[in-house]
Amino acid sequence: MQNLRISLVQGATRWLDPDGNRDYYGHLLSQLRGITDLVLLPETFTSGFSNEALDSAETMDGPTVAWIREQAARLGAAVTGSVQLRDEGGVFNRLLFATPDGQLQTYDKRHLFRYAKEHERYAAGRERLTVEWKGWRICPLVCYDLRFPVYSRNRFDVERPGGLDYDLLLYVANWPSARAYPWKTLLRARAIENLSYVAGLNRVGTDGNGLHYAGDSAVIDFLGHPVSECTDEEVVVTTTLQAAELLAHRERFPAMLDGDAFSLV
Repeated sequence: MQNLRISLVQGATRWLDPDGNRDYYGHLLSQLRGITDLVLLPETFTSGFSNEALDSAETMDGPTVAWIREQAARLGAAVTGSVQLRDEGGVFNRLLFATPDGQLQTYDKRHLFRYAKEHERYAAGRERLTVEWKGWRICPLVCYDLRFPVYSRNRFDVERPGGLDYDLLLYVANWPSARAYPWKTLLRARAIENLSYVAGLNRVGTDGNGLHYAGDSAVIDFLGHPVSECTDEEVVVTTTLQAAELLAHRERFPAMLDGDAFSLV
């Protein structure tokens, strides 16, 4: 397991403009070639968080899936973020995790944001995803999933190399500034309780519904300390996660050995 360079791309997503957003985020990503291992884009980065995007949802054969694969190949890094995608089970808020070799893994948002009636328009995911990249086990989740600690739980299995499900927990989000304090607090809680690095990537600006986003994207270490924090401006920040420090903390403070033995059904 080696150190991992992770880049937060905190941008002001254009409202209902997939072509414009691919150009916009492509420009922000262009500066990262050769200097990062993993790039985070916001939730619904081609449209903003809008139920109106349902009717224009792409398929897995559409331009955004092709675009994110191209970005990963161009940067020589994994690239992840979520978009609305139509599949045979409905329209999902689907996170894409693309790697430079052309592989693509997906995670469908499990917890749909009832407050914005997301659950009435979109289909919920069923399974959590764990990705192996650069020697790290990574669990990517989406926005509202942050509020559900059982779903995010880093489960321990003595038969698994390293013991735990993941080393890095990701959240890509459209999290309005009115709830900024819970965002900051829960990112730290998830890191502490799961003995893991956590990265949360949020957008900035004001969307077509008049909601303001303060960014506050961050990388948090396993003790809950911020390794990198963003303010409320468009910014691209790259941080290096220290593998040896993570492993040493788990050896020094093996709380996972005392975790409750239960699993999600």
